[in-house]
Amino acid sequence: MQLMIKQKMLLLEDDILFAQSLCDYLGECGFYIQTASNIEEALEMSYKANYDLYILDINLPDGSGLELLSDLRNGDDSTPAIFLTSYKDKDTLCRGYNSGCDDFLNKPVDLDELLLRIMAIFKRIGTTAKRVTINSTYEYDLLKKSLFHNGEQVILPQKTGILLDILVKSKGELVKKEVIISNLWSAGEEYSEGSIRVYINQLKKLLGENSIKNHKGLGYTFEN
Repeated sequence: MQLMIKQKMLLLEDDILFAQSLCDYLGECGFYIQTASNIEEALEMSYKANYDLYILDINLPDGSGLELLSDLRNGDDSTPAIFLTSYKDKDTLCRGYNSGCDDFLNKPVDLDELLLRIMAIFKRIGTTAKRVTINSTYEYDLLKKSLFHNGEQVILPQKTGILLDILVKSKGELVKKEVIISNLWSAGEEYSEGSIRVYINQLKKLLGENSIKNHKGLGYTFEN
C-alpha cells in the first residue's frame, strides 16, 4: 500500500464550535489540522512545526490575524494563507492581501467552497514545485512529499517520511529536536529519542551515512 503523508494545516479560530466543524470537515477530506485559539498560540505553533497552509481568522481576542500574517511574512514564512472573516469592507480586503494572504473567504463559510479554494492554492503551488536532487540517484518531491530512487518512488514508514520532509525543507540548517518531536508526535503522545535515532538511521541507510549530521542534544542537519 502506498503511504500518503497528509498535508498539514494550522487553523487560527477562537470560535470553538466553528473550529471543530472545520476540523471535522477538512479531516474527512484527508487533511491534518492543528488549531490555535489566539495569536500567541498560533505564532508559537508556526515556529515549532512546518505547515502547508494557514487558515486564519482576523479578529482574535489578543490581536489581529492580519498583523500575525504580516509578522510571519516579515520572518520569511511563505506558507500559503487563507483568511476567514466576517469583515466585508474593501479596506480589510486590501489589508488582507497586503499582509500576504493568498485568498479571502467571508463567513459564514461554505465548506465545499473552502475546499475548492484550498485545492486551487495547492494546485498553483504544484505548478512551480520542483523535485529536490539529493544525490546522483535520489530525488525528493516537495509537493508529493515523496522520495524517488532512479525515478521510482520509495515507500517510507510514516514518521520516517515526515522526518525526511522536515530535513529536506531545512537543508543545511539545524533542525532542533523539539521541532522533530512536535511534527512526529501529537501533543500528549509519548515519544522516545531512541525512536528518532531509528528514523535517522533508516534515512542514512538509504541516502548515505554522511547525509545527516547529528548535533548531540540539539538536533540534526541534512547535509546532502
